Amino acid sequence: MSPTTLPAGPEHGHVTFLGAGPGDPGLLTLRAVEALANADVLVAEHEVLDVVRVHARPGVSVVDTEADPSSDPVPGTGAPQLTVVDGSSTTVPIPVVRDAAHLVMEAARGGRRVVRAVSGDPGLDTYAAEEMLACAAAGVPFEVVPGVAAAVGVPAYAGVPLRDAQGTDVRFVDARTASDRCWTEVGASDGTVVVSTTLDSVAAAAGELVAAGRKPDTPMTVTVAGTTTRQRTWTATLSTIAQTLKQAKVLPSPEGGRPVIAVVGERSAPAQRDQLAWFESKPLFGWKVLVPRTKEQSASLSDQLRSYGAVPHEVPTIAVEPPRTPQQMERAVKGLVTGRYEWIAFTSVNAVKAVREKFEEYGLDARAFAGIKVAAVGEQTAKALIAFGVKPDLVPSGEQSAAGLLEDWPPYDPVFDPIDRVFLPRADIATETLVAGLIELGWEVDDVTAYRTVRASPPPAETREAIKGGGFDAVLFTSSSTVRNLVGIAGKPHNVTVIACIGPATAKTAEEHGLRVDVMAPEPSVHKLAEALADFGLRRRAAALDAGDPVTRPSERRPGARRRRTT
Repeated sequence: MSPTTLPAGPEHGHVTFLGAGPGDPGLLTLRAVEALANADVLVAEHEVLDVVRVHARPGVSVVDTEADPSSDPVPGTGAPQLTVVDGSSTTVPIPVVRDAAHLVMEAARGGRRVVRAVSGDPGLDTYAAEEMLACAAAGVPFEVVPGVAAAVGVPAYAGVPLRDAQGTDVRFVDARTASDRCWTEVGASDGTVVVSTTLDSVAAAAGELVAAGRKPDTPMTVTVAGTTTRQRTWTATLSTIAQTLKQAKVLPSPEGGRPVIAVVGERSAPAQRDQLAWFESKPLFGWKVLVPRTKEQSASLSDQLRSYGAVPHEVPTIAVEPPRTPQQMERAVKGLVTGRYEWIAFTSVNAVKAVREKFEEYGLDARAFAGIKVAAVGEQTAKALIAFGVKPDLVPSGEQSAAGLLEDWPPYDPVFDPIDRVFLPRADIATETLVAGLIELGWEVDDVTAYRTVRASPPPAETREAIKGGGFDAVLFTSSSTVRNLVGIAGKPHNVTVIACIGPATAKTAEEHGLRVDVMAPEPSVHKLAEALADFGLRRRAAALDAGDPVTRPSERRPGARRRRTT
């Protein structure tokens, strides 16, 4: 694709001005997601690009409007530096001088569906308003999809309600453009003031409010990176905020220009915020958690960790590959169709995936399971089968393991069971527990290698250093092989990292590698493991608060020696 050529679209172009909210991807509206999925061109501010592009369809042209004054195409114009990212994610600079409005108009006139994404709400964005006027003047149809404004969303995430039952007056001020008259007006008010400013200008904004008549002891909260897991909030007063930020070693800082939302007024009093700070008090808030699993199996676990406030980092330690010789698997799948088996037992999501892929290769679907009893170990395996159109007949009622499955598996009865054979598609390194148990119950077993598990390639050097240097707060081990493989490809986790294991066997392997296990799931389930880690984080937070200590993440405390197993 030529750097200046954008893909064709419908006959009549259209522009959607979309608010991406203050940072949390979950705050996108349903209409925003729908518009992104139908876009031919996505023009987005740099700070929201990662939030919106995940919802765009494959092949969409993505334009990053990051402003870089040092590379201003025309000195003194302030025009943003634009780049187009094509469908293969290759960054291509646009050699023609133009600004975002020009590009939006050109794409729309060419019959394309354009989404113009801005931070917060487009109704509060000066540039978006100018671009809307340009569309209206040129007769280009457009719509506006509101987003959560930072001045409203960030206080909500910081636990600072802006109004009360008495209808407190709320004023919004952008300190970067506010006039003396504006400061005088808000200073004369007794209501809540929400100030959009930067970290190094907070003290100056507080001084403006005091000079305009606000009492120096008026409560003030300052929140940086609001609605994200990097959010931090400080509570002080107009007269003490500068000292508070200095003591917190936030200022002076090279990042002093970071945008912040400050709330001034009684609604931001410390006692009240302590009760309402729901976001920052999540059990794993800000924890960087290593998830060493296969990429395909990490998504649901990572989503659960995010719900606890964690930042999951997926590192594949096991790669799944087809068997070296496919004939055994091919014969078994054909046997399913010809009535060779009474049962098929799935012990993992990968086994379901392997059989499903072989089905699709032969043009088969879930109807081929008609008349065959299906067993599944684990909630995720059962869900994978249901997604395939197959409802398991047997899932262990107790422990989700081979042993748990054997406890519920019926013995072979020649009167009621016309066929005595079980198809067991598994990994090449699977244990013999299930096979031996089924044979003992009178069944014949076709133990078939459906896939191979091999050690994945080492992660990037930065990740390896974070693992060994204490950059992760916790690591979740979901099997003994994930312990062995992670240590093999990346090294041993630092002693400050919380070690969480899915069960006794995995914990034993971790201890054999010199690690002390801090958390163990009450049952062998990845979701129970995540819950157990969240409970650990909650107890750790409560203990710090009870002791009057600041709440810190494990990675913020780094003693020198590596963690060793206690005896």
